Amino acid sequence: MNAMEKTDSRYSEYIQILKEELLPAMGCTEPIAIAYAAAKAAEVLGTRPERLLVEVSGNIIKNVKSVVVPHTGGLRGIPAAAAAGAVAGDAGAELEVISNVTPEQIEEIADFLRDAPIEIRHVDNGHIFDIGVTASKGDDSAYVRIADYHTNIVTIRLNDSILFHKELDVPTESGLTDRSCLTIEGIVEFADIVDVEEVRETIERQIRYNMAIAEEGLAGDYGANIGSTMMLGHEYDLKYVMRSYAAAASDARMNGCELPVVINSGSGNQGITTSVPVIVYARANNKSKEELLRALCVSNLVTTHLKTGIGRLSAYCGAVSAGCGAGAGIAYLQGLGIDGVAHTVVNALAVNSGIVCDGAKASCAAKISVAVEAGLMGLSMYKKGNEFFGGDGLVKNGVESTIDTVGRLARFGMKETDEEIIRLMLED
Repeated sequence: MNAMEKTDSRYSEYIQILKEELLPAMGCTEPIAIAYAAAKAAEVLGTRPERLLVEVSGNIIKNVKSVVVPHTGGLRGIPAAAAAGAVAGDAGAELEVISNVTPEQIEEIADFLRDAPIEIRHVDNGHIFDIGVTASKGDDSAYVRIADYHTNIVTIRLNDSILFHKELDVPTESGLTDRSCLTIEGIVEFADIVDVEEVRETIERQIRYNMAIAEEGLAGDYGANIGSTMMLGHEYDLKYVMRSYAAAASDARMNGCELPVVINSGSGNQGITTSVPVIVYARANNKSKEELLRALCVSNLVTTHLKTGIGRLSAYCGAVSAGCGAGAGIAYLQGLGIDGVAHTVVNALAVNSGIVCDGAKASCAAKISVAVEAGLMGLSMYKKGNEFFGGDGLVKNGVESTIDTVGRLARFGMKETDEEIIRLMLED
């Protein structure tokens, strides 16, 4: 394939992918998606509902069960997310649906949880990401379904009238730019030539939001405080500082912090992991704003590329992909080009592709730290002339073949693992 130019269709596709992926979100994205569906259902109903039915796939249960929903006074789980959306949500704000909840509304959410019946059902409609919310009052009801990704409303119904519907024959991300255009070579070429003004607003928002929540995580008391614990005694070790900032952002996000993050591949933790270490490294090494913006194009697109084959939700911890992305972004900042980025990704994937996802909760921060460490190790290996070769476990000849293999492992090979994780998490 010829080197990318600005007239290449891939150039505009890469910009669009960044704009589609790097969205602001308040709180963990799966409970927020439930809140979004509930807010939309209440909006269609035209009044505050008296009762809710929430039908969700197993992976949604897994990712909502233990996480604190922001702006609810510390409440956790599916009922809290649905109640927050139905009572205080702004459906027009999508993943920032509960970003403007008032103190009075927090009390109303608690009252609703206490007084209104909220039924939760586990459903399997063939979609890993599946949320359906029915909001009812009297004889009237409104139903909203979201499938495959966090803002993808596929059905809206008021009583017996279907107001909106699009078919979902197989799991898909219709409406989004085709991610098959992504390659490691293309990503680095894009970062080299991109007019930064075309991505500045999108990426600078990621810098502002994700560093703000990282700093809050280090200063505050959130969950297991992985970030601040790791920082102790290592304040001048840049590798620890990068890992600490990323972990601290997750500490805050998983445990009720009411600051937004900019996500990647539908995940705030992945948005944090792919961006914060790169930002910390760039600042510590006096890199220019333009250099940082280009490096974040690399880290974000590498993460998206890796996640495309895996899927939005799976038994495979998404932080692994994002840690590879962070390592790739730092390799780019160090001027290591396509070869350095590719080898960093392969080396990192060979280190920790076995970490499982057991839902969103405090320990995600620790997994993020490990994922960033693997990305940095992959980079260090390359700089010292060391690498994993095709035939070393899952490593294949070439970065794209290795990425494809890991995607197949996560999407297909770990399907039964995912089902068992969900069964274990649902046990009393």
